[in-house]
Amino acid sequence: MSDNASTYLQKTLKKFFGFDKFKGEQEEVIQNLLDGKDAFVLMPTGGGKSLTFQLPSLLLEGTAIVISPLIALMKNQVDAMRSFSSEEGIAHFLNSSLTKAQIIQVKEDVLAGKTKLLYVAPESLTKDENVEFLQRIKISFYAIDEAHCISEWGHDFRPEYRKIRPIIDKIMCAPIIALTATATPKVQHDIQKNLGIINAKVFKASFYRSNLYYEVRPKIDEQKQIIRFIKENTGKSGIIYCLSRKKVEELAEMLIVNDIKALPYHAGMDSPTRSGNQDKFLMEEVDVIVATIAFGMGIDKPDVRFVIHYDIPKSLEGYYQETGRAGRDGGEGKCITFYSYADIQKLEKFMQGKPVAEQEIGRQLLLETVSYAESSMCRPKILLNYFGEQLLEPCNNCDNCNNPKPKFEAKDFILKYLNAVGIVKERYKTEHISNILAGNATSAIKSFRQDQIEIFGSGNDKEASFWNAVARHALIHHLLVKDIENYGLLKFTDKGIAYQTKPFSIMMSINHKYELATGNEILPGKNGGGGGDDQLIKMLKGLRKTISKRKAVPPFVIFQDPSLEDMSIQYPINKEELLKIQGVGVGKAEKYGKEFVELIARYVEENQIERPQDFVVKSIVKKSGVKVYIIQSIDRKMSLNDIAKAKGFELPDLLTEIEAIVNSGTKLDITYHIEQAIEEDIASDIYAYFLEAETGSIADAVAEFDDDEYSEEDIRMVRIRFMSEMGN
Repeated sequence: MSDNASTYLQKTLKKFFGFDKFKGEQEEVIQNLLDGKDAFVLMPTGGGKSLTFQLPSLLLEGTAIVISPLIALMKNQVDAMRSFSSEEGIAHFLNSSLTKAQIIQVKEDVLAGKTKLLYVAPESLTKDENVEFLQRIKISFYAIDEAHCISEWGHDFRPEYRKIRPIIDKIMCAPIIALTATATPKVQHDIQKNLGIINAKVFKASFYRSNLYYEVRPKIDEQKQIIRFIKENTGKSGIIYCLSRKKVEELAEMLIVNDIKALPYHAGMDSPTRSGNQDKFLMEEVDVIVATIAFGMGIDKPDVRFVIHYDIPKSLEGYYQETGRAGRDGGEGKCITFYSYADIQKLEKFMQGKPVAEQEIGRQLLLETVSYAESSMCRPKILLNYFGEQLLEPCNNCDNCNNPKPKFEAKDFILKYLNAVGIVKERYKTEHISNILAGNATSAIKSFRQDQIEIFGSGNDKEASFWNAVARHALIHHLLVKDIENYGLLKFTDKGIAYQTKPFSIMMSINHKYELATGNEILPGKNGGGGGDDQLIKMLKGLRKTISKRKAVPPFVIFQDPSLEDMSIQYPINKEELLKIQGVGVGKAEKYGKEFVELIARYVEENQIERPQDFVVKSIVKKSGVKVYIIQSIDRKMSLNDIAKAKGFELPDLLTEIEAIVNSGTKLDITYHIEQAIEEDIASDIYAYFLEAETGSIADAVAEFDDDEYSEEDIRMVRIRFMSEMGN
């Protein structure tokens, strides 16, 4: 680019947008478009993508067509463009939200040459009347915003986006600029191929945002963790993402009752309410928006200080884009994600019934997300590697860097993995090879008879998840690469081939296992161990044993172990606090609670414990209609089978509900049902067993009565009667 051209662009930038200089590669992108060439622009959120097509549209003859997926995004960008110009018609959008009169006005302005930018939804672009209209005007270029929507491998695939190229050919050929904030090499290739711009100049900004802090937490007591986090960051703006509309509503309500300025946002709300909530967030009338992933695209709020994912996202691309909405001004941005493998299993279930190819893509994207969540490697390093970029040094600004796990030499494990990739001739994906090494005879492995090859089970002292982590290290060190055309197939790089003859040290650390975590580590006062304060648990069990001897009842009748563990975490020091403990109802609190809270109060004072109860989380009051119905029906001596049927339960599910009611201290007499359903001598045997038992475990009781005459349901019913009579 000549100095004159550069000076001219700088002046134009200052004149229209008020900026003194371009960011990153903005100037090169703009000049490329002014030269009439296609471009693929990959810039992270906040990188200034919009300017790369807004500025050249003002300089070129004709109207630029911007294809954009969201009406809210179009409106924001049109408003922004109009704020830079005295001409109201300089930018318009054409979509289903307009009235007939408004559509006529838009078309008149475009035909009169007033409009330099016309935003169009892909659905509107395909309408015959709009195609005919666009054929009548001079088009300067086409900008495809949120271009990842084109690819089936992208995180927000829209089938109508794949029809864009044929429509462009029908209207009028002009340069194309495709823009996205997230695209893996596979997605980038797919976008360029579909748009017919394989030879386009690629502009790729770094994905690294050093101001963003990444952390993954176990999804246990997550609502309490969220409230604590927000209260520790009072007055700061934040977004909480949930996968379901129902969870958005519930969580927003829960935040509000805890005196947090929050509002919900999802596609199921009426348009005025939804846009009103968005505006209140932008105008800082509320601090927190709880939203589905529909929120945030094109929202230009630079001072979002935290982004929380209540549910793990479906793909790393979506995750990166959503976390990228934090700290766009270069200031603090905390990205907290709650993870449980159970959420991944739910997402897999949602995919059932979809076309096989779509399921395969969805599973691959989920596997990447699981790998990220469970890994103990530097998190930005993993994210950047996913997008084809290398971070040479650890970020020192994520949970894994700040709290590293002990490391071990992984050279031999990596060599074993590379050897396996070679033996199967580079034809399989990570999970498949990991299962071969771990000795897991999956249906795919059996069908290829790979359970009979020499390396099958050669690494069976480790789980498949461990070998997945080994593969991830091989990928990050560029010893292996995932084939772009055949997504997921592992191939050697030149470096990987060389490594097998001249290996070097690669250190690894054990991955997280969040499904085994207790979540209690976020609460103050914990002395270690899996269930809270170990010393206090011993004291509580000692007190329980003393009371059980005095009252001549088994210890578990007084309080079960989960209740004692919860006491050792929450430290209740009065009856009101005791009632919030798992499995403690009014009856038990009245009958046994006094000595327990007195012991805990002494312990707290002597050890100067900071209690989580000092940090109070208010719950949403939920109607317990089912509970009331069960109690009333049992009082009327209604058959348990009929109660279950009336509420759409199976009998085991109803027994679970009744157990919860009885365990919390409410007395329920189901003797009438037991007398009809169970033979008297069998019921007596079971009752006698619980009188002598050390624990109230159903599993132990089933093992004791290893006889077909004693069913698990019978044991559960008699135990309910026993707990109600002895404990309540």
